Amino acid sequence: MRNMHSTYNSVVTAAIALFLGLLPGQGGADQLDELFRQLADPGTTNWETVERDIEIQLSLSGSASADLLLRRGQDALEAQDFDAAIDHLTALTDHAPGFAEGYNSRAAAYFLAGLIGPALDDLRHVLVLEPRHFGALAGIGAILEEVGDAEAALAAYRAALAIHPHRADLHGAIARLERATEGTAL
Repeated sequence: MRNMHSTYNSVVTAAIALFLGLLPGQGGADQLDELFRQLADPGTTNWETVERDIEIQLSLSGSASADLLLRRGQDALEAQDFDAAIDHLTALTDHAPGFAEGYNSRAAAYFLAGLIGPALDDLRHVLVLEPRHFGALAGIGAILEEVGDAEAALAAYRAALAIHPHRADLHGAIARLERATEGTAL
């Protein structure tokens, strides 16, 4: 348990450092940068479209074989064949180690298979590749909340909300955890 707590702390620390810009991430002014700028604006009314466009951009590997492995992994996840999903997505991360969505999908497979440590490690890897991945931050928050680390979960949810202020589930999670940690030093 001590080792898992250490893993959680390092994942949360890395996520917060990435969020604060202390570690290098993807750079350059591109379409994804503009989409994330739009998403972060609380006044954006078409945020669902922007969110979907970000998800589409993040799922583009640039490789037909990587796309096939991602599709097979996601199909296996949908069929609840977690072992097959992990196998396909591991092949994907081996084939395309710079493709964040491979790690993100494998994190989901690991989590659903009950493998919390590997799931957190893959989510950390997602954030190294794409620090603005609000889904990975929210996933870290959900895992940490599930294992009872409310303070670290709250930090992860807050980081995700700073990137995506439109998600009602993040607002709810933050409110719930703020009540739960009230009076506790953060």
